[in-house]
This record gives sequence, C-alpha cells and structure tokens, in this order.
Amino acid sequence: MDTDAGNVASSHHQKPDTARSILYALGANVAIMLAKGVGAYFTGSSSLLAESMHSLADTANEFLLLLGRKQAKAPASAHHPLGHGRVTYFWSFVVALLLFNVGGLLSIVEGIRKLDDTTRIQAPWVAIAIVAFAMVAEGVSLRMALSQIAKVRGQLGLWAWFRETRRSELIVVLAEDVGAAAGLSIALIALLASIITGNPIYDAWGSIAIGVLLMIVASALVIETRSLLLGESASPKMRRAIRQFLNAQDDIAEIRALVTLQEGEDLLIAVQARMRAMTRPEDLVGAIARCKQALKAHFPQATWVVFEPVNGSDAAPASANRRPSGKSRRASRASRRPADAAALKSRG
Repeated sequence: MDTDAGNVASSHHQKPDTARSILYALGANVAIMLAKGVGAYFTGSSSLLAESMHSLADTANEFLLLLGRKQAKAPASAHHPLGHGRVTYFWSFVVALLLFNVGGLLSIVEGIRKLDDTTRIQAPWVAIAIVAFAMVAEGVSLRMALSQIAKVRGQLGLWAWFRETRRSELIVVLAEDVGAAAGLSIALIALLASIITGNPIYDAWGSIAIGVLLMIVASALVIETRSLLLGESASPKMRRAIRQFLNAQDDIAEIRALVTLQEGEDLLIAVQARMRAMTRPEDLVGAIARCKQALKAHFPQATWVVFEPVNGSDAAPASANRRPSGKSRRASRASRRPADAAALKSRG
C-alpha cells in the first residue's frame, strides 16, 4: 500500500467527533455569555459587553452548526440526488456572516459609543475575575477542538490544515475558539490599562479592537466556507491517495482523469481509466466492478463512484483540441494549392 493511501486509510479509524467539539463549544459559550453579560451590567465595562455579544453570536453559531449536521443526514432525493451533505457549508457560511455582523460590528459600535464616556468601571476586579473564568472555559473548548483536529490533520501545520480541510464545522469551531481566546486577552489588557490609569477610554478601545479582531476572523471563515459552498474537490492529500490506490490496481493500466467533489462528509469520485487488455466484455465489466468495490472499501466516505473505461484512442492529445494559429492555417492553405491546381488541370 502506498504511503498516502495508507495514511488516509488509517485516518478513517480516527474520525474526529465533530459533534462533541460543537457541544463543548456550546456549553462553554453559554456559561461565558451569562458571566460576561452579568459582569458587563454590574461593572459597565465596554470590553465585557463586547465579549458578551461575541459569546452570544458564538452560542447562536453552535446551534446553527448542530442544525446543519442534522439536515445533512437527510437521505438523497430526486431533487437532491447527491444528498444534503453540502448544507453544512451553507450554515458554516451563515455562521461566518453572523460572527462578522453581530460579534464584530456591534463590538465596534459599542466601543465608539463609549469613547466619550468618562464613567469609570465599577468593581473592576470582578470584571477581571470574569475574564479569567472565560479564558479557562474557552481554553477547555479550544483544547477539545485541537484534539479532534489532530486526528485528521496529520503532519500538516494548523494554518495549512485550515486552508486545505473540507470539514467546515471544525474550522468554524477552531476559528471561534481562537478568536475568543484572542478577544479575551484584549479585554484583559484593556481592563488592566483602565484600572491602572483610571481612564475608561482604554476599555472602549478594547471593545473596538475586539470588534476588528472578530471581523478579521469572520472574513477568513467567509472566504473558506464560500469556496466549499461553491464546490471543492477532495483535499490534495485525499486526491493523491485515491490516485495512488487506483494506480496499484492490477486491472488498471492508466488513469486518464480523476475528478472528486466533496459533499460535506461524503465524497463523489469519477474515474476515467484505460483498463488492461481483456478478451471478453464480461471480464471488463467484472474488472470495473472490482475497482469500484475496492475504492469504496478503502475510502468509505466515497458514496458515489463513477467509473468510465477508455481505450488508447479515446483521449485526443491536447494539440488536437487546440485551434490552429493564423500562421498554421496559412501554411496549410499554401500546401494545398499545388494539389488543388493539379486537380483542376486534370478535370480540364
């Protein structure tokens, strides 16, 4: 077994528990949202209020991700013949927009509103304690997300995995947790600056900074989930593994084309291949059936496999499909002139 095919096959036995990651994030965000909201009410901290709005957006996001997972399990139908797996990408895209609008814009608006407010923060150390509690809770959620991601990212760095993965729910949970941890750090710095200087403007600027951070995180999520929503192939690692696996099959002489399409956790594979020489048509049918069965057994997420056999003359070279240049057409016409003249003379 080739290296990539073997690595991808072994990752099937370490399938991440995405639902568990979402539930951990949901529980953490509900607790944090309540703590931040109560703290913002009693202390008047803009940074805490911004963070409570952030947690409110994250809580709504987790419910939407769970809804998407439920809808993705709906069976295929005549209207949706490939199933509903891509609905998870839609809800992940909606989550990114909510994070941008609710979490980011409202935090900036709140910070701007408080820039001219000279009221000092009440019970500032209560606010510090709440932020510390929130950082611990977010740390637990982030650790859970990273442990699930580690099961599938292999040797890839975290940023490379974020760019290549097709697991939209995990990238949303990861982005939310990282954004929350960074936002809480900003809130802590802003609160400490306000306490030390006695100037609440640092708290207001902290709210604005949190809003900008959330908009950056949301923008990255929008870019990634939009691409998934439009339709992406399997990851480069998965494509290499499929090609290596097919090349190792005795019945296949050459892979002419390999097309993959990711549909949530499901995968569509279309193969165009030149088969080994066979004397009877039924042998060819049996070889194709064996290849499809082996492919589905090795890559269980492949819910659809389309296999088209071709012979050596089916695929025309790229130059045959290219339109001749003007110079080539003129040369062709010139080469035909003597023959045309000879034909006319013979007719005369």
